[in-house]
Amino acid sequence: MNFTEEHVWIRVEEDEVVVGVTEHALVEMGEVTFVDLPEVGTALVRDDAVVVIESDGETLEILAPLSGEILEVNAALENNPALVGDDPLSDGWLFSMALEDSDQLDDLLDAKEYRALVG
Repeated sequence: MNFTEEHVWIRVEEDEVVVGVTEHALVEMGEVTFVDLPEVGTALVRDDAVVVIESDGETLEILAPLSGEILEVNAALENNPALVGDDPLSDGWLFSMALEDSDQLDDLLDAKEYRALVG
């Protein structure tokens, strides 16, 4: 698993990546009440705004960690957005995407680097 400095995690699975938000990013949000996900087929450029997560009084905008195309979104979040906060590294994943340039993975943080970032 890799990470961005903006508290997004990325898990490589064969020819695609799965993307979610870290627990650290959600710590002060409280219970997640709404998640606005991108549409399948959306083309992303790294750092595009791609997901909005809302809780009572807080809004978190998630930026695309890599360039590519959305392959799938986590439809379970539509009926249960709290999954993002309850299980951010597993059931609370946000979307999967095909990479435009796998070399972008080299710019991500590994687990040790991310732990050092968040202290």
